[in-house]
Amino acid sequence: MIGTLNVIAALLTIGFGLFGFLAPAWTATSLDLAPTNSNMGLSEMRASVGGLFVVTGLVVLWLNNPMAYAMLGVVYAGAALGRFVSVLLDNPPLIKAVTFGGIELILAVWLIAANYPKST
Repeated sequence: MIGTLNVIAALLTIGFGLFGFLAPAWTATSLDLAPTNSNMGLSEMRASVGGLFVVTGLVVLWLNNPMAYAMLGVVYAGAALGRFVSVLLDNPPLIKAVTFGGIELILAVWLIAANYPKST
């Protein structure tokens, strides 16, 4: 059961990343990000919202190690923390921010709790 849910979480990570990697303009629009005078924003979307998540998910699947899955949880914990700090400080669209943050928090809690080594 843990292994199956770990793989699902890694595949979701890859899927989320593919949006930013393959469709950066659509992803930017979905995240309420606006283009400026250059295409650097598209490059950033492909890198930080796309490739980073695709490669992380693929490596976690390749390593297939509980600590790798736990570290993926730490990545999601950082994303959730940033999202919830933004809710407090930036006044983003609340439903969208809390939904994304909630997904990140659920993945973080699962991946860390299920995979972090237990003390004996």
